Amino acid sequence: MQAEEIREYCLMKKGVTESLPFDQDTLVFKVGGKIFVLLALEKNPLVFSAKATPEWSEELRADYPQIAAAWHMNKTHWNSVQCSGLPRKLLLQLIDVSYDLVFASLTRRMREEILKE
Repeated sequence: MQAEEIREYCLMKKGVTESLPFDQDTLVFKVGGKIFVLLALEKNPLVFSAKATPEWSEELRADYPQIAAAWHMNKTHWNSVQCSGLPRKLLLQLIDVSYDLVFASLTRRMREEILKE
């Protein structure tokens, strides 16, 4: 996958915003003001960080050498994903799960507001 594909996929989700809060090379996607994907624009091969359950993170890291604990993030919940060699379906699933986990952590009121958009 290319960076633009990941960007478009993230922006298709309800309530998502994008910004470059840290530097010009790290595109951040948020829902309800909380990060669910960080995309390293200048990395080759392409790398992004996404949230997952601790159990699934362990499985992913054991099964795929391209997936490791994310740098500068809670290593129990966040994974660094090198896109090269991973199936597109898995990459999209990682984004979906991260979005769903972060969305579920929002207040009920905020979730309802996002769903109305």
